[in-house]
Amino acid sequence: MRDMITKVQRFVVSEDGPTAVEYAVMLALILVACITVVGTLGTSISSTFNSVNSGLSGK
Repeated sequence: MRDMITKVQRFVVSEDGPTAVEYAVMLALILVACITVVGTLGTSISSTFNSVNSGLSGK
């Protein structure tokens, strides 16, 4: 039991835990930004292809 308490104390004192949380938060923010950009570009590209398609089918 004493060994477990010592391990928990070392984990709390070490900076590995907060660093992992910081990396997880940064990764989540990057993923949200990428999803937003891909969604916006996807809509824009889709409308461009639809415009080209309707222009070509009219000729």
